[in-house]
Amino acid sequence: MITHISLVTLWVTDQDAARDFYTDLLGFEVQTDQTLGDGFRWLTIAHPDQPEVQVTLMKPGPPADPALSDAIERSLANGTMSGFGVATDDCRKTYEELSAKGVTFVQPPSERPYGVEAVMRDNSGNWLVLVEQRAYDGGDFPHA
Repeated sequence: MITHISLVTLWVTDQDAARDFYTDLLGFEVQTDQTLGDGFRWLTIAHPDQPEVQVTLMKPGPPADPALSDAIERSLANGTMSGFGVATDDCRKTYEELSAKGVTFVQPPSERPYGVEAVMRDNSGNWLVLVEQRAYDGGDFPHA
C-alpha cells in the first residue's frame, strides 16, 4: 500500500546553482549529494520541517531520452517549466522577505478563493507557487 509521496523531481539547468538557490534563499537542506557512474549526480533537497519529501534537482540528460531532455531544456530556458507549491503562513510577508533576497516573482501576492498566492521563478526557470492557504470548497470557485 502506498503511504505517502517521498520523492519528486525538479528539472534544473545547473545543479550547484539550484542547490544554492533552494538552500540559501528558500531554507531547504541537502539530503543527498552523490556522484554515480558516468558522472551522473543524485542531488536531493528537503524542507527541514518535511524531510520525508525529497526533491531531486535533476539536470536533463541520460537516462532521459535526448528528445525529452531537449524539450525540458527549452522549457527551462523559456521560464515556462512548472515546479511545485510551497506553503507559508503569511504570503505577503514571505514575498517581501524573498524579494529582498533577490528572488524573482512573476506574480505578486494575490487573493484567490483558496488563499493568498504569489508565483516565483527559481534560477533554472521553474515556476513555484507560494500559498497562504485558507479553507475553501468547490462553491468558492465560479462555475460556467
